[in-house]
Amino acid sequence: MDFGLISVRYARALLKASLEAKLEDKVYAEMQTLSASYIKVPDFRFTIDNPMFSKKRKKDLFIIALGGDPCKLTQVFIDLVLKEERENMMQFIANSYITLYRKNKNLIRAKLLTATAVSPSTEQRLRQLVESKTNGNVEFETEIKPEILGGFIIEYDTYRMDVSVKSQLNSILSQLK
Repeated sequence: MDFGLISVRYARALLKASLEAKLEDKVYAEMQTLSASYIKVPDFRFTIDNPMFSKKRKKDLFIIALGGDPCKLTQVFIDLVLKEERENMMQFIANSYITLYRKNKNLIRAKLLTATAVSPSTEQRLRQLVESKTNGNVEFETEIKPEILGGFIIEYDTYRMDVSVKSQLNSILSQLK
């Protein structure tokens, strides 16, 4: 069974339905929550794959993993997935939906790593820098990593700009050797 092909087909159908219902942003947030649930609770996948659990119980688990109150479209979609016995692919479907949504909305993920918290204006300038380079909207994630000592690291697509103090010190150290 080709998990990739099947999950993309389901994700495309969900994206198409969500675009028609103008619920694509809500469904996107729910699929992100579901994807995170699979990561945070590794036993979730084993539970969903267990044939001993009823479809009703699996639906209840999906609703909890989706944040507790998914939209009607997502609930109908979960019912379809369970009816077709594709619940073992739900993690792949969620990830495929996220990818298709980002492509449809021209949304780029970017990550900013700093040693300390940065002001909103600094974050906004870096967001605009990435948007100007990619000609797309940026979904910005900020993370504080004191071990970089200072400066920042910004990552998007396959690009990484590292102007951290730690990397500069490592560069000087390698030149001295």
